[in-house]
Amino acid sequence: MAEIELFVNRLDSVESVLPYEYTAFDFCQASEGKRPSENLGQVLFGERIEPSPYKFTFNKEETCKLVCTKTYHTEKAEDKQKLEFLKKSMLLNYQHHWIVDNMPVTWCYDVEDGQRFCNPGFPIGCYITDKGHAKDACVINSEFHERDTFYIFNHVDIKIHYHVVETGSMGARLVAAKLEPKSFKHTHTDKPDCSGPPMDISNKASGEIKIAYTYSVSFHEDKNIRWASRWDYILESMPHTHIQWFSIMNSLVIVLFLSGMVAMIMLRTLHKDIARYNQMDSTEDAQEEFGWKLVHGDIFRPPRKGMLLSVFLGSGTQILIMTFVTLFFACLGFLSPANRGALMTCAVVLWVLLGTPAGYVAARFYKSFGGEKWKTNVLLTSFLCPGIVFADFFIMNLILWGEGSSAAIPFGTLVAILALWFCISVPLTFIGAYFGFKKNAIEHPVRTNQIPRQIPEQSFYTKPLPGIIMGGILPFGCIFIQLFFILNSIWSHQMYYMFGFLFLVFIILVITCSEATILLCYFHLCAEDYHWQWRSFLTSGFTAVYFLIYAIHYFFSKLQITGTASTILYFGYTMIMVLIFFLFTGTIGFFACFWFVTKIYSVVKVD
Repeated sequence: MAEIELFVNRLDSVESVLPYEYTAFDFCQASEGKRPSENLGQVLFGERIEPSPYKFTFNKEETCKLVCTKTYHTEKAEDKQKLEFLKKSMLLNYQHHWIVDNMPVTWCYDVEDGQRFCNPGFPIGCYITDKGHAKDACVINSEFHERDTFYIFNHVDIKIHYHVVETGSMGARLVAAKLEPKSFKHTHTDKPDCSGPPMDISNKASGEIKIAYTYSVSFHEDKNIRWASRWDYILESMPHTHIQWFSIMNSLVIVLFLSGMVAMIMLRTLHKDIARYNQMDSTEDAQEEFGWKLVHGDIFRPPRKGMLLSVFLGSGTQILIMTFVTLFFACLGFLSPANRGALMTCAVVLWVLLGTPAGYVAARFYKSFGGEKWKTNVLLTSFLCPGIVFADFFIMNLILWGEGSSAAIPFGTLVAILALWFCISVPLTFIGAYFGFKKNAIEHPVRTNQIPRQIPEQSFYTKPLPGIIMGGILPFGCIFIQLFFILNSIWSHQMYYMFGFLFLVFIILVITCSEATILLCYFHLCAEDYHWQWRSFLTSGFTAVYFLIYAIHYFFSKLQITGTASTILYFGYTMIMVLIFFLFTGTIGFFACFWFVTKIYSVVKVD
């Protein structure tokens, strides 16, 4: 009969960002066995999958089978340290994640109003405080009542559900694996019988402590679940889809409102303005010119710090295309949660291959801003933004490494990422930049005057800062509900599988950013302020600042993260996300505004 192998993934906790691999704890170890190979995305996310000592034969039921016994002499320093680590991880509610046939082994239990919740992990143990308050999983059993005591779940009841395939060769496929953690102080540790009181470890316990790890396994045929839909029961207990539709409707309302405003401006105001400008006889005094027509001689004046803007645009284009393609593939179901780490791998590989558009866009705009130092431009495009991200990532990695966590990336992987960046991404950026500089500069519809025009006194609303701050609110309003689910999936270890929604939200975000920026851009031009380049980038880029504020709020209100290392890690990784998001939204805003300005000035007759 076929042997079924059980693999163990890293252990993690909601109260700490530091995952540890299975071997870091003093559990039963597998004698030998080869580790499944892992892709780049899994290594980056700190997944470490290893073989386990739990092995079953199909349809052969076991009851209370001993895996191993661990003995701790509290006088020995080494044993005491192992025991302390176990206690600390129970206190922080670390969770096991086991895998059978690429399916997470789930622990399903009843929650209020008759619903079942399936957790893709189960705790090592739990703790009763010295005041007798049961923490975390200790509430499931009334026998856990000793004060200042740890209870360790040293026995698991595993139920494996299978589906017999009628067609072709007779075989069975596993459709679900569920378990229930239990705690037993076995009367005879060498011949366990799974009876007696729960396995308690008093906080002040001394002398010899024996923990026997056991398991029972049973097999159940399930005719209703098909193999193809075997992930459904895990996803069913995930957060609720109706909130999603509500948030999408909410975002669509914002988009409709903005589109209406933009359409109104485009049709009514511009149509009238352009008709009036073009009817004016050249004999009349040119003094009647007003509004945005007046700044036609300055509208394409190169911005200050054009080098930095062009570099940001290059990196932003790279991120924009990467996000679009990754989400598109995820929607088609190539990157489901069953393909562990596929999403991250896909994103990294795409980012590396998209060096060419980055170099091209940066070069085109830098040339049209009248820049001469093209070598600096190419080098900054290839190294500035990726360099900041990599440096941040490297520092986070040092902290993880110092804490001995499994999320620390092995040295080999770091070298591989650097090789991808230097040997593939950078040369591609150079190729893109070469073509960008070879092409003629972008043709502007109107000529730029020699002497810059003076900008009149601006009212409070058309000053740069209020406009920029207002511009970020609308796009952020469209995404913040999705953001909650994404942050949950990163920090609270829930699976994220709603890529369809995410793709919709992505499209809505692009539209909202463009429209909000075009609106504000038009108001500023009417106030005769022609510095639109940086302002359009920052207007929609300011969404990232709201993202940062939200991430801080999420940290204090939703997460129970404790410890300095965890806090530094949370904010370190958040800063990477904020920077990427800033480049992404800013680029959308700039391109929208650039299109708008080129469009309106190309239909006006300028003497």
